[in-house]
Amino acid sequence: MKIQVKQGSVAGESTEVLVLAGYEDESSLGQSGEMLDRSLGGYLRELRKTKEFRGKNHETVLIHTRGAIPPKRILFVGLGEKADVTVDRVRQAMGIVAKRVRQAGLSSFTTSIIGTNMPQASPTALTQAMIEGALLGTYRFSYYRTEKNDERKGLTQITLVTPKHTHVDAIKRGARYGEASAEATAFARDLSNHPSNVMTPTRVVQEAKTIAKEPGVRLKVLEQKDQEKLGMGGLLGVARGSHEPPKFIILEYTGSGRQRKTDRPIVLVGKTVTFDTGGISLKPADSMEQMKADMTGGAEVLATIRAIARLRLPVHVIGILPVTENMPGGRAIKPGDILTMLSGKTVEVQNTDAEGRLILADGLSYGAGLKPACLIDIATLTGACAVALGQFAIGMLGNNDVLKKQLQHAGMQAGERVWEMPLWDEYFEQLKSDVADMRNIGGRGGGMITAAIFLSKFVGNIPWVHLDIASTDWSQTERPYIGKGPTAIGTRLLLQFFLNHVNDAK
Repeated sequence: MKIQVKQGSVAGESTEVLVLAGYEDESSLGQSGEMLDRSLGGYLRELRKTKEFRGKNHETVLIHTRGAIPPKRILFVGLGEKADVTVDRVRQAMGIVAKRVRQAGLSSFTTSIIGTNMPQASPTALTQAMIEGALLGTYRFSYYRTEKNDERKGLTQITLVTPKHTHVDAIKRGARYGEASAEATAFARDLSNHPSNVMTPTRVVQEAKTIAKEPGVRLKVLEQKDQEKLGMGGLLGVARGSHEPPKFIILEYTGSGRQRKTDRPIVLVGKTVTFDTGGISLKPADSMEQMKADMTGGAEVLATIRAIARLRLPVHVIGILPVTENMPGGRAIKPGDILTMLSGKTVEVQNTDAEGRLILADGLSYGAGLKPACLIDIATLTGACAVALGQFAIGMLGNNDVLKKQLQHAGMQAGERVWEMPLWDEYFEQLKSDVADMRNIGGRGGGMITAAIFLSKFVGNIPWVHLDIASTDWSQTERPYIGKGPTAIGTRLLLQFFLNHVNDAK
């Protein structure tokens, strides 16, 4: 993708498509729009007057200029009422623009920065959102299609024009962030879209090896024998029913500068179950094919570290991926079995479909042993999260208010919002076992909370936040910059958290 930033006026740009945004409650065309309208004999204003373009949110109108002005076409996109516009609505608008440009068989467009009326949104933030929306709006996963029925071009160039030379550097920075963020999200979507007969634990290691070629990245993989020596009973227990050997991936990025090597790392732990049948507690057959995406948390950790490395951010981060399948079989763990975890705690397995917390517990224990500045785990952990929050919020629980606020702020910026749930000690009563330190389920009530309470027993006093993405992980419908299937929601949230961490440190 070529992203060009220029100072000037969009009215004079020779382009396949010039994108103009409009509001539902304001008919002004802006300075550039008025210039274009005069050359077009008042045609643009007539579109508003006749209400062929109302400016409603997600509305588009494409017109041909027939050589009257330098742009060959003008694409209007609606943002709704001016007071309701948010950065994410700008992101959505650009996703719709990219889809419409592609639908027309075109490969490029030009636009100015949209949403500048919002005083709280910087040119960098708006540009980042615009590029994210445009690139993710045309995402397609067609790797396994043998017939290429759609011959339309993909988006290859975006030109951003600003009248203010003082904004050029900020816009370029936002474009760089936006491209990295969208690329990371697409990468995580790709990993989650691959079927489980391809995206095996061994294949996940291969993906990590590729990322380890980026500057500043190092990889360590603990094989099954290593896990046995350390006593990773959670990961080994879940893996027992599978013919695929479990992997434990440690991917470390050390940013530029000597001080980075001595900085306490931020540790990310991602649930990476490459297929989840539920084990002996077998899931219903309906929609089980979606369980290929039960490794999305791990995919997002990989994608985040790759993006951080490519942006050369001055941070120290370690990604941990406990990787396995959860399969039924003659050796599979059974309800009633007791596992001894890496931490030494014992867990009575009452449901083998509550496997994510078992492998995450070992991942968190290992991460806690690295004495990090903080721990963040991300996982498609509980169906209860989707019941509680639907599909538009990530469940967040944790033990540190500062860290929770930082992630909440990053989620608002990224359009990947989190919603905090309580983590009260009383919920642990539901996890008490008669025969072990705890059990791995706490009954139907508060399922998302009891899962997080379980994880909290493996982090000690380290600042920690758990992100349950089971609610947002899969989309049944096409949205402006989110297609059907795996969404990789959480990737941009994590990357934004690190971008904020770097900017706050300056």
